[in-house]
Amino acid sequence: MINYASKIIAAGALALGATLASHAAEKTIKVGVLHSLSGTMAISETSLRDVLLFTFDEINAKGGVLGHKIEPVVVDGASDWPLFAEKAKQLLEQDKVAVTFGCWTSVSRKSVLPVFERNNGLLFYPVQYEGEEESQNVFYTAEAVNQQATPAVDYLLEQGYTKFYLLGSDYVYPQTTNLVLLEYLLSKGVPIENIGGGLKREGGQIISAGKYTPFGHTDYQQIVAEIKQFAAGGGAAVISTLNGDTNVPFFKEYAAAGLTAETCPVVSFSISEDEFRGLPAAQLVGQLGCWTYFQSIDTPANKKFVADFKAWLAKSTVPGIVKEGRVTCSPMVLSYNGVYLWKAAVEKAGSFDVDAVRKALQSGISFDGPGGTVTTQKNNHLTKNVFIGETRADGQFKILKSFSNVYGEPWLKGKFK
Repeated sequence: MINYASKIIAAGALALGATLASHAAEKTIKVGVLHSLSGTMAISETSLRDVLLFTFDEINAKGGVLGHKIEPVVVDGASDWPLFAEKAKQLLEQDKVAVTFGCWTSVSRKSVLPVFERNNGLLFYPVQYEGEEESQNVFYTAEAVNQQATPAVDYLLEQGYTKFYLLGSDYVYPQTTNLVLLEYLLSKGVPIENIGGGLKREGGQIISAGKYTPFGHTDYQQIVAEIKQFAAGGGAAVISTLNGDTNVPFFKEYAAAGLTAETCPVVSFSISEDEFRGLPAAQLVGQLGCWTYFQSIDTPANKKFVADFKAWLAKSTVPGIVKEGRVTCSPMVLSYNGVYLWKAAVEKAGSFDVDAVRKALQSGISFDGPGGTVTTQKNNHLTKNVFIGETRADGQFKILKSFSNVYGEPWLKGKFK
């Protein structure tokens, strides 16, 4: 009787142990995804949601992070900057996420920044930006100006271009980037009359350089006519920081006006392979881009990444997800890299605690991503490779030039005076 009772107790203990082990294996950690899934920026940001979900599934399939499966909490910023702040507050204060991956525009990042700083949250920001910022609550996997805009100008100067028309969307990233580029162009000997788009002065100081249009702007007839006149003498290029779906009417008007990559090329800092899915790519062959990743990078690591992402799409059950004609691009890869860098920092710290994770990130962590090795810096930016490419008829980029291991430097304003 005693033996029988002992066996029952032992069996119960084994069952309890198995249950506890099962629960331990099912531990989760909440992670925020904060992107525009509707509105003018959805053309760009929905793909970042997709690649983040793919990355979480990839990591979960290999055991998760510190024995925890990633549980994504996805919210829609809806291209509404105050709403981004509300959604960030929800993620941090209600959902208690350990980290958030999100934002595209600088105005959305600026909107959520006080929320992350007040709650000591951690945001991974993956899209090219203007710099002039170094928050302890943001990790910028994004391209800084010296990892995109100035290398593109260097390339154009090498190719013999002497006139530069500055065009952008009306918010902080294009405005600040173009002020840096104005200083940079002048430092390279480009006369101020060869910089188009217009200058605004206040108290003897130039406070704005370039032409700006609102988000979602559709009528580019007058601006394109101005660009055509500016380019009439030859040697001109457009430097575009237009963001979102406003690129569609701009490039359609550009093509309709008879402008081409031969007569006046456009180098864009917000159009990647993903945006070209909605543009007349065949009419824009030869236009330029500068990013820290292109899908056309010919390495085993990149080919595996592209194939794995497309395989994930094919079997995905995410409501409304687009499965056909998908591509990869730099903001997607910088999102992917960010998740793996966060994972490595958590594992190095042995904790999900934001302060411990930040310290690990700032100590220097490397990840061999699809665009090559990226390494975290003490200033919360990344050292990474930079590529100049020209568009092909299929919406992909032919890589023309690359720069290895470019240090991310956010503080450039005033440096080139």
